Amino acid sequence: MAVDPSAQVHSAAVVEDGAVIGPGCTIGPFCVVGAEVTLGANVTLKSHVVLAGWTEVGDGCEIFPFASIGEIPQDKKFGGERTRLIVGKRNRIREGVTMNTGTAGGGGVTRVGDDGLFLANAHVAHDCVVGDRVVMVNSAALAGHCVVGDDVILGGLSGVHQFVRIGRGVIVGALSMVTNDVIPYGLVQGPRGRLDGLNLVGLKRRGVAKADITALRAALQALKQGEGASFQERARRLGESDEIDSDYVRDIVDFVMGESDRSYLTPE
Repeated sequence: MAVDPSAQVHSAAVVEDGAVIGPGCTIGPFCVVGAEVTLGANVTLKSHVVLAGWTEVGDGCEIFPFASIGEIPQDKKFGGERTRLIVGKRNRIREGVTMNTGTAGGGGVTRVGDDGLFLANAHVAHDCVVGDRVVMVNSAALAGHCVVGDDVILGGLSGVHQFVRIGRGVIVGALSMVTNDVIPYGLVQGPRGRLDGLNLVGLKRRGVAKADITALRAALQALKQGEGASFQERARRLGESDEIDSDYVRDIVDFVMGESDRSYLTPE
């Protein structure tokens, strides 16, 4: 066990031999920190937090009671292999959140980016890759192998099917089930999630230029058109068009042309 002298560990907490506790950390009562856990600087564990497995938590994270971070995957195929969970910096992980380590079949690592907000009872499953500034509202859940881009908001009680990719800047409404990939900057809503336009509110809040928003609107319209052409073919044509010149549109084209195990939610 390596506990920095500046760290504060409550007498009722359990820190197993082998754990690494960085400077300025605070570990509250009844927390359990496993032998292969590493905490960066200024991490706060409120109380009753369980950190297990080969888990790394970045600087400045704050984890609230009854969160379970780094336990083994909820996957029947998991055979006890040594896999990891890496959580980035300055995440706020609220009550009852669960994040699992990876599996050998999925690359062995679950990754969470920086500056995320994970509200009560949210779940990040094995082998997920979650970007920066992601918000998962209460009880939102990611199944295994999902990829979530930066600046995504997943509404309360929403669910994302395994292997689905969510592009950057997407917002998913509450109670939606997402079964196919979602293009960047999309708006998804409805019980069986459908692509219902662009996340215009999010784009405007981030200060995206009006010209780029106009280009995104045109791109979405182009993706609706082209009878007889596949969605990927329409995206390829969009990428080759001289009429649309926007990095945001390029994000969409690159996303659609990327590798995926799922189909796409298409504009209606």
